[in-house]
Amino acid sequence: MDERAGVGDVERVPPQDLDAEQATLGAMLLGGDATARIAEVVRPEHFYRDAHHHIFAACLALFNRGEPIDIVSVAAELRAQDRLEGIGGFDYLDRLVRATPYSANVERYAQLVQDKGILRELLFTSQRIAGSCYDPAVTAGEALDKAEGAILALAQSRTSQGFEHVHPIAGRVYEVAEEAYNRGSAISGLSTGYYDLDSMLSGLQRSDLVILAARPSMGKTSLAVCFALNAALRAPERAPVAIFSLEMSKEQLVGGMLCTEARVNLSRWRNGSFEIDDWGRLAESMNGLSRAPLFIDDSASLSPLEMRAKARRLKAEHGGLALVVVDYLQLMRGNTRTDNRVNEISEITRSLKGMAKELEVPVVALSQLSRAVEQRQDKRPMLSDLRESGQIEADADVVMFLYREQYYARHDDDEEGEGPPQDDDEVPQETEVIVAKQRSGPTGTATIGFFRQFKLFVNLERHHYG
Repeated sequence: MDERAGVGDVERVPPQDLDAEQATLGAMLLGGDATARIAEVVRPEHFYRDAHHHIFAACLALFNRGEPIDIVSVAAELRAQDRLEGIGGFDYLDRLVRATPYSANVERYAQLVQDKGILRELLFTSQRIAGSCYDPAVTAGEALDKAEGAILALAQSRTSQGFEHVHPIAGRVYEVAEEAYNRGSAISGLSTGYYDLDSMLSGLQRSDLVILAARPSMGKTSLAVCFALNAALRAPERAPVAIFSLEMSKEQLVGGMLCTEARVNLSRWRNGSFEIDDWGRLAESMNGLSRAPLFIDDSASLSPLEMRAKARRLKAEHGGLALVVVDYLQLMRGNTRTDNRVNEISEITRSLKGMAKELEVPVVALSQLSRAVEQRQDKRPMLSDLRESGQIEADADVVMFLYREQYYARHDDDEEGEGPPQDDDEVPQETEVIVAKQRSGPTGTATIGFFRQFKLFVNLERHHYG
């Protein structure tokens, strides 16, 4: 807008490019498809001068009504709004047309206008953020949430994508299929490490929100950790893996990882009653884990905005991101405060799906199940058992449940094996991974094995015992 204003200095002029504004409007006044191309990039508020704002809005009004756009029709539209003289009259419109350097560069002019507009909005947003910090009723957490939300909205407004012709998309999809063929594998995503499950899912797909749900002690944290270890230690790319552990501390989680990799009974880890052979395996496990691109955040009660900001920063710092694990969904809080927990969970799952799509990474979010499972004779979970919100099912690309018959035959109150010492299982317990929803693939059940004492899931068909 036509204001000489800045941050802390009224003599400073906010970012603007009047030449680009004039060239953009001149191209629109020349007709053709310029308005359609420009409208994908520029909004009225991106123009610095009030006159340019009104001219652009008049062009858009004509465009939306399907009427031709030229110097005469735009002048008539502005006259009807009693704004023609305010923008400089017909002579100024004529000057814009004559000053247009080359209409073929219209996208470049529009991009310059957008960039300056976003820079101005960033300045004004910074002022609002600074102002909120002086409000005694606003906590630091609330101020940070608002700041992150405002900056994120600006970033997304700049990177929003329009239509893309099917030809380049088809080429990229074909290349993915070709790569899978050349690998001799049907896995197009990140391998889970489990043959039956990979066969059903083709791996964990980029941009997918995967919900892994189970009753307490069924092993959902253990399976998610096994996914993460496989991605960080055994996947060919070895890209960074982010784990948001809202329940367990970093030390608890890494201690469990060491025991899983070393196949050391977790109860012996806690009480220090190691056997001689344990130390060598633990040292080897420690050596491998220390070099793995695994990153853990155990901050309590994170919001989706905070998670997205942290994951985005991790990806930028390390040049990639293979997987994000969230343990678990019901311990998160929404971006906005609400007394309606169902609505809050719905907002959380939508935001997690948005994070998966923005970062192009699979997000595995753990979830609790309602107690309704325990009331049925067949205790295999169903989609209706997802706790607190049907929106979880709607937002998820994949929903998986864990079911283990021996859980009910030998049940204890141990959440993810955090209870008292237990006997070693000589063979793994059969565990069903029920794929109850898959947006782009089949549903069904994969069977894997679970060593409770190691918190380790294994492939059954190719596993050798003893």
